[in-house]
Amino acid sequence: MSELAPLDIPEDGKLVHNITHFARALRAAGLSVGPGAVLDAVRAVRAAGFSEKTDFFWVLHACFVTKRADTAVFSQVFRLYWRDPRYLEHMMAYMIPAVRGVAEERVATSGEKRAAEALLDGVERDVPDVPDEDGGTELELDATLTMSAEERLRTLDFEQMSIAEMAAAKRVIAQMALPARPVLTRRLQAAKGGPRVDARRTLQKAARAGDLRDLVRAERRTRWPALVALCDISGSMSQYSRAVLHYLHAVIGASHRGASGWTRVHAFTFGTRLTNVTRHMGARDVDAALKACGAEAQDWQGGTRIAECLDTFNRDWSRRVLGQGAVVLLITDGLERGEPAALEAAMERLHLRSRRLVWINPLLRFDGFAPKAAGVRAMLPHVDCFRTGHNLAALDGLAAALDGASGPGERDRFLRVMA
Repeated sequence: MSELAPLDIPEDGKLVHNITHFARALRAAGLSVGPGAVLDAVRAVRAAGFSEKTDFFWVLHACFVTKRADTAVFSQVFRLYWRDPRYLEHMMAYMIPAVRGVAEERVATSGEKRAAEALLDGVERDVPDVPDEDGGTELELDATLTMSAEERLRTLDFEQMSIAEMAAAKRVIAQMALPARPVLTRRLQAAKGGPRVDARRTLQKAARAGDLRDLVRAERRTRWPALVALCDISGSMSQYSRAVLHYLHAVIGASHRGASGWTRVHAFTFGTRLTNVTRHMGARDVDAALKACGAEAQDWQGGTRIAECLDTFNRDWSRRVLGQGAVVLLITDGLERGEPAALEAAMERLHLRSRRLVWINPLLRFDGFAPKAAGVRAMLPHVDCFRTGHNLAALDGLAAALDGASGPGERDRFLRVMA
């Protein structure tokens, strides 16, 4: 955490009032803060004192933060709430873009927009008047080249979304479709004018008729594949994983209605262990489904053991769910701390058992991204397609990646970088 400014000690009579309002701001920013946590915070501050702002920060942090991913939001709300002399200026900067052409002056980091949105709830946030050259305040903007709200939402990073924007994104995700493509099998079926001759049926017909008169034509049978998703729910992937799980819930719902073509959709989460959440994802309500998944997966927002979890999947689940040419979605950033050799072996086995293995990595959104991490380098040669999944546009283009019709993928570009 950055250096904290000296804290003006509040009056004793307002200590409980201030901590209560601070807890309300945290709750509005998305943290799970209940009355019990507020009482614990009041008692802890009274016991520890608040002569140092750093001590005060960590006392409240211990009472209100239960997940590692909430630390960023807590830090922003704390800095803006507890008497930062420029807190209102900071909040306005996060909520109102500065006019510099058609771009924002600075993109808010993770948690800043949610913190500002919570503390400015109900506050008037008009853009200040900008004087023109004649001293007036009239401002004219040509909006012909600016993005609409829908276009901006499609290209906005999930990690940068405010609470309202994420709610709107979830509504869009619920309407998304991921149609399946039929898979050609080696088995034949009779078809008039088919491209192939069915030798067995032709000979059987000739034996019954006593001579060879007609050739029986045939074509290859088609069947619908299964979809298997392996979703990383570690701390660095939690925000993206929630969006992808919303997407999978919509796909599973369409599959149950017979509208997507997938015969089965299986969902697994992994962090420090592998968890099968397929049964929970079948719930009609998406919020109830994700709540059940969070209760089942005890390693949510924890560490990452990709090699160990993939090895568990290959050993315990691959024979059950990867039969008949299943398509596999692997959603992870590939930041593995274990041995790269073990990860490479697990990825190779997974690739061999899949009809198509698509790796969705949010780190690909950075223009300067290169596969320098050992885990990424071990995984990359064993995937069929390497794509990002950080916004709505990326999820919407996933169907092309599964179909293999997207042309040369990002995987080839990064293989050339590694060479």
